[in-house]
Amino acid sequence: MISVLILTRNEEQDLPGCLDSVAWSDDVHILDSESTDRTTEIARERGATVTTRRFDNYAAQRNAAIQLPFRHPWVLFLDADERPTAELSAEMLRVADAAPASVAGFRMRRRDFLWGTWLKHAQMTPYYVRLLRVGHVHYTREVNEVVEVDGEIRELQSPLDHFAFSKGISHWIAKHNTYSSKEAELLANGDAIHGASLYQAFFARNFHERRVAQKAIFYELPLRPLIKWCYMMFVRGALLDGRAGVMYATLHSFYEFLIEVKCQELLRKRDGKPI
Repeated sequence: MISVLILTRNEEQDLPGCLDSVAWSDDVHILDSESTDRTTEIARERGATVTTRRFDNYAAQRNAAIQLPFRHPWVLFLDADERPTAELSAEMLRVADAAPASVAGFRMRRRDFLWGTWLKHAQMTPYYVRLLRVGHVHYTREVNEVVEVDGEIRELQSPLDHFAFSKGISHWIAKHNTYSSKEAELLANGDAIHGASLYQAFFARNFHERRVAQKAIFYELPLRPLIKWCYMMFVRGALLDGRAGVMYATLHSFYEFLIEVKCQELLRKRDGKPI
């Protein structure tokens, strides 16, 4: 069997659907960041175990979460706007039972949706390690956290569905406004470009090590927002996802623009220049 962990903060809208999608688990945990709506009440009504922790940063929150008293050796990490498909649930239950001790994580393809459209081409990073062996996991990076797995990572075939715009585009923008402030701090401090190695970006054995190095290199490029938009639109093929794909690429390019202008603002403040 597999335990389930859902991270929440004011998720009364999306949590019921998420809980329905993991009704097969007899050990569902909620780590809540002091919600002010009915999130924790809904969770308890559905039989989930609720733990509350004041939010400090994303990596710390997940590292605290993995220390919860899970009933099973494997845990599925979810956000409230994510839903494992029935096929993924069956596949996870099958492989977790059969996995050798050397395997500590499973990567799965996440399908992002906007306006009812699967962003099949527009997604920048569709693969995420979410099924993890307890005691073999650590998270780093304060925002857009990175998972470090002590052991072999294998890949699942069935998809995890993600409804990032379920609360509307205004909510997505507000959330990414917060993310961009954190990313700008990391960039201004030099932390975001740490590990910018071409060798790691292309030849690292671990998929996530490659992604971290690629992101560090990307942060050193000029005109990043424009490069990102062109890459998503014409290389990844966001155009093939129609209006939803164009909107998604534009929103992510705007997010990149916010990171850059906020970083420049921080650097000017640091140098005593007017802003």
